[in-house]
Amino acid sequence: MIQTFTIGFTKKSAEDFFTKLREAGVERLIDVRLNNSSQLAGFAKRDDLAFFLKALADIEYVHVPELAPTKDILDAYKKHKGDWSVYEREFLELMARRSIETRLQPDLLDMSCLLCSEHLPQHCHRRLVVEYLDRHWGGVETQHLL
Repeated sequence: MIQTFTIGFTKKSAEDFFTKLREAGVERLIDVRLNNSSQLAGFAKRDDLAFFLKALADIEYVHVPELAPTKDILDAYKKHKGDWSVYEREFLELMARRSIETRLQPDLLDMSCLLCSEHLPQHCHRRLVVEYLDRHWGGVETQHLL
């Protein structure tokens, strides 16, 4: 069994964010954002986040851009107010083309938390990633930290 988590940083204070990770027992944070250095990310900006994770909770930081959507897929949904079902289909096809189930090792996900910006997992690619991997590997148990 692979125990994994997901979290979005939007609508969370730094205290709430890091407390949720620490209390869940997360050992590694896997950043699945396409752009992880935006000024809009606040405490979740790549270099700051890596520092805070290690200093506050002894959590490793890893950026895995292969688990992020392409700019085209993201822009069509976000900037052009696209349809979620189209985004979902295109992102699932992208993961299949990338063969993420063979390129990643299951132990990378164990006790890890996938991070992106979306507050809730329903319309977020982090949920699609863990569900995709569960379909291919089996035994991926996911808790969404809200």
